[in-house]
Amino acid sequence: MAKAATAKESPKSAPAANKQLDLLKFYRDMLLIRRFEEKAGQLYGMGLIGGFCHLYIGQEAVVIGMQNAIGEGDQVITSYRDHGHMLACGMDPKGIMAELTGRIDGFSHGKGGSMHMFSVAKNFYGGHGIVGAQVPLGTGIAFANRYRGNDRVCLTYFGDGSANQGQVYESFNMAELWRLPVVYIIENNEYAMGTSVKRSSATTELYRRGEAFGIPGKQVDGMDVIAVKQAGDEAVAHCRAGKGPFLLEMKTYRYRGHSMSDPAKYRSKEEVEMYKEQRDPIERLKAKILKDSVADESRLKLLENEIKTIVNDAAEFAKNSPEPPESELWTDIVQE
Repeated sequence: MAKAATAKESPKSAPAANKQLDLLKFYRDMLLIRRFEEKAGQLYGMGLIGGFCHLYIGQEAVVIGMQNAIGEGDQVITSYRDHGHMLACGMDPKGIMAELTGRIDGFSHGKGGSMHMFSVAKNFYGGHGIVGAQVPLGTGIAFANRYRGNDRVCLTYFGDGSANQGQVYESFNMAELWRLPVVYIIENNEYAMGTSVKRSSATTELYRRGEAFGIPGKQVDGMDVIAVKQAGDEAVAHCRAGKGPFLLEMKTYRYRGHSMSDPAKYRSKEEVEMYKEQRDPIERLKAKILKDSVADESRLKLLENEIKTIVNDAAEFAKNSPEPPESELWTDIVQE
């Protein structure tokens, strides 16, 4: 079973990467997320996915760039817009799609749905439905790393809306006070649900939100996977060296509404089309790959067909997976 991006070795021991292979890998992994999310949208429209469903279409460069900046054993935690993060961590698309459709073969046995999945094997500590709730949890994971004396780093993702939550700043204070190895990643897609950052935040330079605590920050073009990877390398190295947390603001954009139930009437069609035509992360990387002769159109077409097969197989697997029995309601409730 082909997988999405897998964790690389620790930067301390990783050999020099083959740049050409990395570009193709970035392209393939972003394309997997894009096609998977498009298929999830189709299944939602067919009534096969219930509840909320927050798609990651447009933001693929952020998670793929960051995932390729961490090493084996590093952890990831994020919010409810989490399908892309799961795929980037190497979780099986079949298990993810089965969970989206509430089937027994899903990662949470059909009980978590779109917003609540988890994989100990892939060091993915979940998507979380409460706005900003994952930030103190990610800080706690980093505390555990510091306590155990390992050199692991926790990537803690949250959105521009979460950036105004009080618990975020409590976490910042503790993380800097104790020099915790956590990279805070603000996925600034410009709209917290339906409200633009300019209307909801007194200061819109979100990468500066850690300055009061002494946390260094950087604003990054989140529509450029190479720029994300470079910033991720810097932030992870900072944390791994014992210098404490680092804050990255990823300037990105989502093409769909906040969730599948959101018609996104708060922004113009022209704005969305501008991003799709001029700043799409996958098309920008494709253009670079072709320009630099890393691969030709036929090679990229083969990748497209490979991804199409993976996604279609995942959808069929989910459709054929049985729903969980009633007895499943009593499992995973108490840990003894």
